[in-house]
Amino acid sequence: MAKRFQLIPLLSSILLLAITAESGSYSKTTPFKGYQPEKLTHLRVYFHDVLSGDKPTAIRVIMPPVTNTSAVSSFGVVVIANNLLTEGPDPSSREIGRAQGIYASTDMNTLSFTMLFNLVFTEGEFNGSTVSMYGRNPIFSDGREFPIIGGTGAFRLARGYAQAETYSISGFDAVVEYNVFISH
Repeated sequence: MAKRFQLIPLLSSILLLAITAESGSYSKTTPFKGYQPEKLTHLRVYFHDVLSGDKPTAIRVIMPPVTNTSAVSSFGVVVIANNLLTEGPDPSSREIGRAQGIYASTDMNTLSFTMLFNLVFTEGEFNGSTVSMYGRNPIFSDGREFPIIGGTGAFRLARGYAQAETYSISGFDAVVEYNVFISH
């Protein structure tokens, strides 16, 4: 009788393996309906981050107290933004969209932000499309680069990178040139 109960787990395992082998793998790859050959799009946009004045486009929502453990007094600051995106560095140049997202000071030793932004296009060829950008921004460094992690509309399944260069700074306000390279 004891041998009979020892055979039950063995037979159950064999049966389970047989069922799994017949059902195929755990995934299935199918062609994406509506798939177009991949393109590379280069966008140059200007991001206007305005924290001052009567109509700021970015506001601090968290301003933690300064502690002795943080070398950078802005550590822990969180900002929500709905910044203007334009074709040129002048705020009165043609608006093409908004940069909507969050940035937070996440480095205790240098002034650096973790940024999560959607570039929302409201004019032109990409009207209604978005590009999602995420990454570390050491704002006083040369050669800042961010990954493109997705998109919608014309940029569905997007991937790529964005390069940032500060065009101008006035107090806490900044204009930043972004060269965005998107495969989609």
